[in-house]
Amino acid sequence: MMEWFEWFVTLAEIAGTVAFAASGAMMAIERELDMFGVLFLGITAALGGGIVRDLFLGVTPPSAFQDAAYVSVAAATALAVFLFAWRNQRQYRLRRELLDAAINLLDAVGLGIFGVVGAQTAMRLGYAENMFLCVFMGMITGVGGGILRDVFSRTVPAVLKKRIYAVASILGCAVYCLLSRAALPAPAAMLTGAALTVAIRLCAAHYRWDLPVVRREP
Repeated sequence: MMEWFEWFVTLAEIAGTVAFAASGAMMAIERELDMFGVLFLGITAALGGGIVRDLFLGVTPPSAFQDAAYVSVAAATALAVFLFAWRNQRQYRLRRELLDAAINLLDAVGLGIFGVVGAQTAMRLGYAENMFLCVFMGMITGVGGGILRDVFSRTVPAVLKKRIYAVASILGCAVYCLLSRAALPAPAAMLTGAALTVAIRLCAAHYRWDLPVVRREP
């Protein structure tokens, strides 16, 4: 059973890596970065959150540097996105609205998956009783890569302004932790938490849910 669960977590991490790497690569293309810039931003978006989480939890070197598989997956995804955009530049530019929707969807999927994986990592390392820490580690895993991606692309981090972004991750991670404490099978708890995060993010984007903001002009 444990071996099956480890495979499940690995597949979830790969799915999140692909989603975030693609969103990072697409943002880099929008900023007209070169091929290396696209690869770098894709890898940063995919692995940055996990690296920050591991540093907080004292896992050194971070797991991203212990296994080259995740860097390879992120690099391959970013390269595939770059090559598609490079060979189909006119179509890529003309479908801007579709691209924005794709980035938003991939970002939401990555946020949901990495959030619960980050919380599960903290629980696995012996912090299961500290729900605050587990939820915080989940949120950091989910938003950390996006923050680094936005900073490197000279954009205000989405977590500071995008509709219900970090809040969605916090809620999804909290539900995962509560379901885990309720003895729900771990895969079901992870899927429920990730799905809740994705659903909140997509609903927030569709219905334009916003947290209160103080405007400079009335």
